[in-house]
Amino acid sequence: MTEPRRAPLAGVRVLDLSRVLAGPFCAQNLADLGADVIKVERPGTGDDTRAWGPPYLRDEQGQDTSESAYYLSTNRNKRSIAIDLSTPEGAQAVRKIASQCDVLIENFKVGGLKQYGLDYESLKDDMPGLIYCSITGFGQDGPFASRPGYDFMIQGMGGLMSITGERDDQPGGGPQKAGVAVTDVITGLYASMAILGALHERNRSGKGQYIDLALLDCHVAMLANQTLNYMTSGVAPGRAGNAHQNVVPYQVFKTSDGHMIAAVGNDSQFRSFCKAIERPELATDERYVTNSKRIQNRDTLIPMLEEILASRTRDEWIAAFEPVGVPCGPIQTIDQVFDHPQVKARELWKEVPHPLGGVSPTTANPIRYSDTPIEYRRHAPTLGEHTDEILREFGLK
Repeated sequence: MTEPRRAPLAGVRVLDLSRVLAGPFCAQNLADLGADVIKVERPGTGDDTRAWGPPYLRDEQGQDTSESAYYLSTNRNKRSIAIDLSTPEGAQAVRKIASQCDVLIENFKVGGLKQYGLDYESLKDDMPGLIYCSITGFGQDGPFASRPGYDFMIQGMGGLMSITGERDDQPGGGPQKAGVAVTDVITGLYASMAILGALHERNRSGKGQYIDLALLDCHVAMLANQTLNYMTSGVAPGRAGNAHQNVVPYQVFKTSDGHMIAAVGNDSQFRSFCKAIERPELATDERYVTNSKRIQNRDTLIPMLEEILASRTRDEWIAAFEPVGVPCGPIQTIDQVFDHPQVKARELWKEVPHPLGGVSPTTANPIRYSDTPIEYRRHAPTLGEHTDEILREFGLK
């Protein structure tokens, strides 16, 4: 009988010295893939996000516990050890744990771990196989390297807020941040990818290496086509509200009872769209026959479409568009998202046992392996929950 295959990162041990979002999100990704992630926290307070509430996880009597929803979102499948790095004994204990780990993740300010002897230069000679990932606001060099960096300010500095929000000439126009900390999340994803690449390379060379990741760098890279719009044209894109800079019609439309999204991605879909709205002649109009021409003539096309789409309900239009292959959909609140039949079918709401709350909800990891599925082995740990266990494991107690 064939033995079941192990999780992709089974046998990999990760030391997580990070807090808040980008680093913990990266470490959670690795933990979901099977790595043993040891989260080091300050005694008494722990990760800053433990106090970022309400909301907090509620116990079986409906009372708030000490675990914030924010903290729970990025720390499942880990073990927590509470150690004071500022003491020689604490720093030495973490160094010993690091010596038996494959990966170390940290997001201290540049040079912040040197005073504890836990920076890469202090570890690399004794731990040549260690993959050491530093996450900072601006990277390890450059004129801003010593400055703190937070998601919100990077969204502004990195250009996202110049292209997000309603146009300046429209009511409510002006800069707008994204509704989730996208810079931290994308940095966590880049960090996960960088670590996986370094682990793969180590299989060939036998050597670890240092990874320097900056929120600003990841944010600029995330802008994708918008940066290339500028780099190829010399014109910086501006805010377009809920419209697309490079595709028309591809935006939010008001219907008679609410709003919907129509995402017409090519000329064939535009022909289907025009047939569905009972205006087939628009698809052969020289002004709109190709996407390039629709962009040039956006100001005449969109008002016509807005008037047409306002004549029926959202669901009537969705029912007309879906059978002919026009991408479209509603704008849902998060409670509606989890009530959606597709989200239910994909089981994106998970629950794991929790010592304080009975159970703790968690959003499913979107990775779907055929033979080594993601396992939800552990709840996000309570502060120092595994301290004694880990100290014994590493011969420190």
